[in-house]
Amino acid sequence: MTELGLDTAEFKVIYKSLYPSLCLFAKNYLTDLQISKDAVQEVFIRVWENKVYFENESAAKSYLYTAVKNKCLDILKSKYVRVIDHQFDLEKMEWLESDRFFYTGVVRSETTYLIEKAMKSLPYRCAQIIKLSLNNYSNQEIADSLSLSINTVKAQKKIAYKKMRPLLKEYYQLLAIIMISSN
Repeated sequence: MTELGLDTAEFKVIYKSLYPSLCLFAKNYLTDLQISKDAVQEVFIRVWENKVYFENESAAKSYLYTAVKNKCLDILKSKYVRVIDHQFDLEKMEWLESDRFFYTGVVRSETTYLIEKAMKSLPYRCAQIIKLSLNNYSNQEIADSLSLSINTVKAQKKIAYKKMRPLLKEYYQLLAIIMISSN
């Protein structure tokens, strides 16, 4: 990384690696995916225009998550949002500004991104089954919705977990914390 900021290649690497999880993170605040994507784009444009320099990936993540949070809060505080969303109130804004909401959002976004990335390595049918399973479908419900036998669902889940386990191995503790905190 140059002293004047990121060069084009470095910027592209950071953008490609963090854009999906930052969009998921922004959606925690804004609920609308397109507005979330726009907010993340604006943050990346600002990083490029201001020639922001990052020592490493961890510093980039920290800066970008905080910048996206601030951009989302600015959008929510805007007159436009207050006019459209009559349900938006001061108590909700305090919650959205809290560190707990921020850190929970970061961890969930990163975890979702890791799981989705691992699922991309699965055969199509396995990925479908795991997605439904993650959405709390029972084996029977999965079998019914995909017109499969329950034994096929169980076998495909077994294959999926076997393939995903090595990809997620280093993240087991993080995933366990997420699963516990979301209940």
